[in-house]
Amino acid sequence: QVILGESGGGLVQAGGSLRLSCVASRPTFQDYVLGWFRQHPEKEREFVAAIDTSGTTPWIADTVKGRFTISRDNAKNTVYLSMNNLNPDDTARYYCAASVGGYYAYATSYSDWGQGTQVTVSS
Repeated sequence: QVILGESGGGLVQAGGSLRLSCVASRPTFQDYVLGWFRQHPEKEREFVAAIDTSGTTPWIADTVKGRFTISRDNAKNTVYLSMNNLNPDDTARYYCAASVGGYYAYATSYSDWGQGTQVTVSS
C-alpha cells in the first residue's frame, strides 16, 4: 500500500551522527505508524524506534535511547531517524516500515518496508 525509500546512510567514525530519512510515495502515509528497524548480517532484525500516526508519541529501543530520536512530517510524507554518538555496534542496514496495527516493536506488525540504507560506524 505504501512504497518507502530510505536515505542518509553512510560511513561515519565512532561518535559521529547521521540523520536517516524515509519518504513515502503514496498518499496514505499519515494513516500508518512508522518504525525503524536495523539488521546486521550476523544478527536478527532489531527494533530501533517507532512513532505514532500523529507524530506525538515516539518509542525508542533501550539500546539506542538517549542517542537516537524519531520524528515524522506528515506534510512531507517523511519519517526521520536522528542518530547521535554512533558506535560500531550501530553498524547495520536500517529499514523504515509502515504499520496499520499491532505492537510497534514487532516486525510482523509492519506491512510495508523500504529497501534499507546502510550505516557503517568505524572505530
